[in-house]
Amino acid sequence: MTSITVQLEDAKAKALHEKAERYGLNSEQLLTASIEDLVGQPDSEFDEAVSRVLSKNEELYKRLS
Repeated sequence: MTSITVQLEDAKAKALHEKAERYGLNSEQLLTASIEDLVGQPDSEFDEAVSRVLSKNEELYKRLS
């Protein structure tokens, strides 16, 4: 099994912890379940979701580049 370390802003880490508590999980369990759900999606659904996010935020990305 591989371990991955992720850095989060304090506010996002707090929100993650609070959401995990609502589901009776710890933060690591919630992240693991979320990642398993994400990678378990069919590629076409994932590709569509990525395309929606990219097109929705296209102007923002242009300003940030």
